[in-house]
Amino acid sequence: MEFLATIPWWAWVLAILVIIALRDIIQRKHAISHNFPIVGHLRFMLEKIGPELRQYIVANNREELPFNRSQRSWIYASSKKENNYQGFGTDQDQSAPGFIFINPTMIPFKLPKNHLNLKDKSLLPCAKVMGAYNGRKRPFRPQSIVNVSAMSYGSLSAKAIESLNKGAAKANCYHNTGEGSLSKHHQHGSDIVFHFGTGYFGVRDEEGNFSMEKMVNLTKQHDRIRAIEVKLSQGAKPGKGGVLPASKITKEIAEIRHVKMGEDVLSPSSHTAFSNIPEMLDFIESIAHETGLPVGFKSAVGKLEMWEELTDLMIERKTGPDFITIDGGEGGTGAAPPAFANHVALPFNYGFAAVYKIFERKGLCDRVVFVASGKLGFPSSALMAFAMGADVINVAREAMMSIGCIQAQVCHTNTCPAGIATQKRWLQNGIDPTLKSERFANYVKTLRKEILEITHAAGYEHPCQMTMTDVDMSMGDNNFTTTLNKVYDYDKVPVAFNGMSSLN
Repeated sequence: MEFLATIPWWAWVLAILVIIALRDIIQRKHAISHNFPIVGHLRFMLEKIGPELRQYIVANNREELPFNRSQRSWIYASSKKENNYQGFGTDQDQSAPGFIFINPTMIPFKLPKNHLNLKDKSLLPCAKVMGAYNGRKRPFRPQSIVNVSAMSYGSLSAKAIESLNKGAAKANCYHNTGEGSLSKHHQHGSDIVFHFGTGYFGVRDEEGNFSMEKMVNLTKQHDRIRAIEVKLSQGAKPGKGGVLPASKITKEIAEIRHVKMGEDVLSPSSHTAFSNIPEMLDFIESIAHETGLPVGFKSAVGKLEMWEELTDLMIERKTGPDFITIDGGEGGTGAAPPAFANHVALPFNYGFAAVYKIFERKGLCDRVVFVASGKLGFPSSALMAFAMGADVINVAREAMMSIGCIQAQVCHTNTCPAGIATQKRWLQNGIDPTLKSERFANYVKTLRKEILEITHAAGYEHPCQMTMTDVDMSMGDNNFTTTLNKVYDYDKVPVAFNGMSSLN
């Protein structure tokens, strides 16, 4: 031992490097390490931190996807009530194809004395009522045009869900549970849209099939559940069932979802409760009848034959879904194979336009509330969605960023550094729900405020009044722009609206 103590530190370092070099030369798994011992490890280190280097050092404000630095900075500043303005003009290429221009009027809308004659002056309610047309026992008017999209407890952490729910209560918006069922973390005061998919988590029997008894009991026990959403597919991976890895399943999650510990939770790609459109409509009606709540569904968009069949049956039966959530194929919080996220299902603009045109042609737009989802958590993109016919928008990744998400893109690994998309307690401890709930509420209120300000600039009182001619899109050639009704070949059906004071 005394001899070892006399060896200088640099000799130990040299010995370790020699061992590493010998190991690199002997191994045959990595050619770079074999051919360039020790030095080759630098390549793997740089590759591992490459996304962070590009995100914070290399990429400019508008380069990154899915959300660039400028978009993230706006969300962060808005959530913290910091200055979210920009100086010295726009840094965007306004001649780029698809660039949005909102057309202002010469004389903006003048606020009447009774404008926003509501208890909460920050509210911006939906102009339509879910379940009104079909005469549901408990119709529901969302008190906010901006709401929390479907993100389950399991994919998100307990503290993230708690933060979003408390923030939703403060901002008076609803919180969609995602398909992981209703947990105690969803019960901090906000309205709830209970969402379930093919796994029927929380409302399933011992064989994993849908249980109406459990659904009815759930809605009776929790009067904050205001609507029910059936997931047909989601933009991240339409046509593919979800997977919650065993590593992310805690005892609490297993109890809430009615699944076993230590096993991956697999959602089938299709429902067992119905297998075609007529059966789906029967299923929706049975849930609405038993619970008294508005019932709708969420779907990505691709082939349109079943949408044609759905609308024909709605005319024939004089009933149907109370709301429809169109999820853009841009991919959302759900982890998915790249081929699904990149190439399966239409992006929001194309998908929504394709579906809305069918409803418009058949005179059905007034029967349903259209919920829009797909990177719409910014004033300009939200207003474009309203101009196209959306009544409400749901935000997911934007909501996550408002409570601290840094777009690390490791949601599927259970190693989220912000503690949002992980079940590891140490990582979750970085989230303070009291603080983060305030930040989410601030983000929603700021988004609604700016949506309303631009709405007034366009000459209207409420975003539901936006039309297809109020938004131009750059075609990218010869500085030519055209209105949305010419781009997508339809006109939005006017929404019945008698002033903001009528939305109490």
